[in-house]
Amino acid sequence: MTTTSVVTKLSPQAFKSDYKPIWCPGCGDYSVLSAITKAFAICELQPHQVGVVSGIGCSSRIPAYTSCYGFHGVHGRSLVAGTGLKLARPDLTVLVAGGDGDGYSIGGNHFLHACRRNVDMTYLVMDNHVYGMTKGQPSPTTEPDWDSKLSPGGTGLRVFHPLVIALAAGANFVARAFAGDPNGTAELIAQAIRTPGFSFVEILSPCVTFRPEQREWKQVVRPAPVQPTDDPARAARRLLTDDGFNIGVLYSGNRAPYAPPIGKGRKTPADLEKGFAL
Repeated sequence: MTTTSVVTKLSPQAFKSDYKPIWCPGCGDYSVLSAITKAFAICELQPHQVGVVSGIGCSSRIPAYTSCYGFHGVHGRSLVAGTGLKLARPDLTVLVAGGDGDGYSIGGNHFLHACRRNVDMTYLVMDNHVYGMTKGQPSPTTEPDWDSKLSPGGTGLRVFHPLVIALAAGANFVARAFAGDPNGTAELIAQAIRTPGFSFVEILSPCVTFRPEQREWKQVVRPAPVQPTDDPARAARRLLTDDGFNIGVLYSGNRAPYAPPIGKGRKTPADLEKGFAL
């Protein structure tokens, strides 16, 4: 006699932990957390089927606020941990969360190679163009003329363009969302999770404490005027003329994800020791 297990579709609330978020009032990350849990529900996942990984920063608190498996890693190394988790446990849905400082500065090299490897996982970057946790330093995406106490007159440095970099490095899914639209963001995250390979979603998430002018983002974001494409050249042309406020899927490819075979190793420790015998 066989029995069939019935999996109950969960609500977004089932993916939230008992810990109360401690972001600043008005922070966009509250909405992103809501969108993430909605996306898990949309994908009909269970908490034990998901691993949430992060690095350091305001947005990197995300794992503690979910009821899924979680790992809070060191600065800039979240994609390394996420890659290892997915390759060791291919049955898990792996979501990596971080910010523009954590992901594009100290973590920039890992970002490039995660796109190149195309392991089947989703990377969300909550981009507020500033280091919020460490009191407002310019980040790689900060405008060159942004004047602040820590960078009088601005840095004068060209900004980092993450979507362009992700496409050029080989990400299989590239999109942008806005924290002020949690339902739309949830749908984008769900689409990213369902797309095989490395999916990258930049989420514009205002920092109202150090960048209060970002409240105006809700007036300038708009749906991208073009449909998603699977042509990298066409996507590149669109991204190079993008002003940073077009929302939606900009590229969705069909590159097969990297997935090495999992099984018994062909070498034992004794075999390896023989190679070093004198």
